[in-house]
Amino acid sequence: VQLQASGGGLVQSGGSLRLSCAASGSIFSFNVIGWYRQAPGKQRELVAVISKGGATNYADSVKGRFTIFTDNAKNTMGLQMNSLKPEDTAVYYCVGHDTSSSSWGQGTLVTVSS
Repeated sequence: VQLQASGGGLVQSGGSLRLSCAASGSIFSFNVIGWYRQAPGKQRELVAVISKGGATNYADSVKGRFTIFTDNAKNTMGLQMNSLKPEDTAVYYCVGHDTSSSSWGQGTLVTVSS
């Protein structure tokens, strides 16, 4: 199953963006799906994940501001990002984890201006 992220763009500090991740097959075939990000000069880091059972986990830096969700009807996963900060600027990747492998989508760039 291949994943494709979309929805990135340029937004002012304090603004909102919604990212979406579409799958070539069932996105719910993965045990865990989520979002990672990589800022310039930094390592890739976990942003938020959601399990097949609906349990979620967020990076401390985004708790209370970001919400991960799935849309069963559209077979997509999303990330609602509110109260964006310049430090949220990064390339955001959607990923699906199985017990033995992971599938990474291409990234979508989010730029937050101060």
